[in-house]
Amino acid sequence: MPVKNIALVLMYSLHLCGVFSFVGCKNRETNVAASVRIVKSGSGYILLRNGRPFEIRGAGGMSNFRQLQAAGGNALRVWDTTNLQQLLDSAQAHNIAVIVGLPIQNSEQLALYNDPAKAARQLSVFKTLISRLKNHPALLMWCLGNELDFPFKPAYGHFYDAFNALTDMIHQEDPNHPITTTVLNLNQKYIANIQLRCDIDIISFNIFNRIGLLREDLDGFSWFWNGPYMLLEWGTDGPWEGSANTAWGAFIENPSKKKADVILHRYQEEMPVEDPRFLGHFIFYWGSKQETTHTWFSMFDESGRKSEPVAIMEYLWTGKTSKEHYPQIRYMLLNKKGAADNILLKPGQAMVSELNMHDSDSIRSVKWEIFSEDWYKENRQNSTRRLAPLDSLITSGATLKAHFKSPMRAGPYRIFAKISDYNGNFATCNTPFYVVSDQ
Repeated sequence: MPVKNIALVLMYSLHLCGVFSFVGCKNRETNVAASVRIVKSGSGYILLRNGRPFEIRGAGGMSNFRQLQAAGGNALRVWDTTNLQQLLDSAQAHNIAVIVGLPIQNSEQLALYNDPAKAARQLSVFKTLISRLKNHPALLMWCLGNELDFPFKPAYGHFYDAFNALTDMIHQEDPNHPITTTVLNLNQKYIANIQLRCDIDIISFNIFNRIGLLREDLDGFSWFWNGPYMLLEWGTDGPWEGSANTAWGAFIENPSKKKADVILHRYQEEMPVEDPRFLGHFIFYWGSKQETTHTWFSMFDESGRKSEPVAIMEYLWTGKTSKEHYPQIRYMLLNKKGAADNILLKPGQAMVSELNMHDSDSIRSVKWEIFSEDWYKENRQNSTRRLAPLDSLITSGATLKAHFKSPMRAGPYRIFAKISDYNGNFATCNTPFYVVSDQ
């Protein structure tokens, strides 16, 4: 950053310390609202929290606060208001700031937005919530919706009316915390409509496979929009267009070692950290969740144990290499075939699954499980319901090799392996297969 820009920021910070002395610029008080501002600085922007520059090192999730703090993270992004008071309290105890998601319906829900009573009810519910929590010291921003569509057609006018009523209410009720919203990738049409028809403080992107094009996309649209932005979701490739899949449409999930490598490469080579408009990022997902599989985005397991992507984020945030060991899987084979070989099995067919490891010396245990493929989607969203494994199909498999029989019912499945080491850390991988019945 140029010297003159640093001077401007320091002057602005000192000014805020005087204006907002009640928040304690030297952290004299810890139980008061944080004042957050996005200010112009030279050719870019700076996020100020209690008068001081705040560089976001964030993760998306709702748990593992201690681990986030230990890894060098300082911010959390959540998508809804479930147990919000408790979550904010836990975040504050670990010096973590929170972007709170307000889960409004997408613009396509015209039955809601064309009904004044329903739109007013949505506004009232969020007004009550914001009034109650706006002074919580862990609060960083409000995020209005997630991956909303911002269409141009006049038919969506009532959506914009309701959206703007919400932003006006938030700005009035809580002038100390900015408002953002997220769009999927850098969608020029949506950004244009946000700029022309809405009043938010910062635009955020959820971007995965296309992050390598982000710099080019930003430059190509800077003639129209040159405002501040964040990445509220980024990470390894997800189960969607652009990822490899089988002949029957099952997306192929990378082993956790490969996911860690992808995250490291994307941050070092493709994250626009040099851009003065860029205010921070949130890795996805700091916890355990079901999305196509229970392991795809999960950096932790359901018991809070860590996988290698956690160590990668610690290195990126602190510059220090983790001293902890993590199991590292090269690949899994079913009868010498990989996932890309479109493995077809007969009902009850005997199979052998085996793992190839980078290092097998520290393995404490190997857990094998078979799950039905999760095809169910509601409103084009992945189901978050956790599936039950078909454990009885594994005939033996406490080691790197497992013997199993394929399910008797035709359809798509996956076999999973979870390797744990003596530090309590783990690695995962899975392979999809399809059972074809003659009947």
